[in-house]
Amino acid sequence: MRRDVFQAIADPTRREIISLLASQQLNLNAVADKFDISRPAISKHIRILTECGLVVMKQHGRERFCQANFKKLKLVEDWAAQYRNFWNDKLDALESFLDEEKTKQP
Repeated sequence: MRRDVFQAIADPTRREIISLLASQQLNLNAVADKFDISRPAISKHIRILTECGLVVMKQHGRERFCQANFKKLKLVEDWAAQYRNFWNDKLDALESFLDEEKTKQP
């Protein structure tokens, strides 16, 4: 199954993992220690994040480290930008309307 960034960020645990990895790379055990769910469940979340490119696995000796890859979040930013522009335009129009109404009042 081909996964995308939107599927990955749909889950709150995966969003929390991304936030955790934003400041530092961690090995799988260190990531799992931060959560109250099983290690296999964390491994599944990490696999999904890796499949869509939000997490990159790096091998250092015998350890595998997880590192966030925020370039893929650009897709989410671009998608959200169209709605941000839409609402900014609507709010600007509302502001203009309210300003006009204010000047009409005696």
